[in-house]
Amino acid sequence: MTLDQIMESAVRPAMALLPARMDTRQAHCLLLAIGLQESRFVHRRQIGGPARGFWQFEQGGGVRGVLTHPACREAAAQVCKARGVVATAPSVYARLDQDDVLAAAFARLLLWSDPASLPRIGDGEQAWALYLRTWRPGKPKRESWDDLYQRAVAAVSAQAQAIA
Repeated sequence: MTLDQIMESAVRPAMALLPARMDTRQAHCLLLAIGLQESRFVHRRQIGGPARGFWQFEQGGGVRGVLTHPACREAAAQVCKARGVVATAPSVYARLDQDDVLAAAFARLLLWSDPASLPRIGDGEQAWALYLRTWRPGKPKRESWDDLYQRAVAAVSAQAQAIA
């Protein structure tokens, strides 16, 4: 899938389910960059691992974290209701590889759970640091981040220019 397709089919519909203050260009950029880093928007199931969805959530990690974190649990319950899934870790986890909107919403909520502000668009170092804090990848691949992050920056910038 192209980044424009991901924005149209997953990210924008997910943002429509969340509080308006969560819908920012910085969030769009991070969602695209992290999705590229985690799955290249090709694999909805981790190759050789348990993670699911384009943003590669594990049931006992990100899914449970979003459902229970005080900053996002209410929004997570509302998203689950809107997507017709019971707001439990097993139920959400079972749907992530079939529901890109649910996966995108949970990815945004995981970012929301971090107390720091989202980095400005173009600050790849701070974006990497946020990714490490929130996703806690088992085998972080720093060597691929810069290029993938720049692709996300370009996509978000192109969309902003198209709107203007």
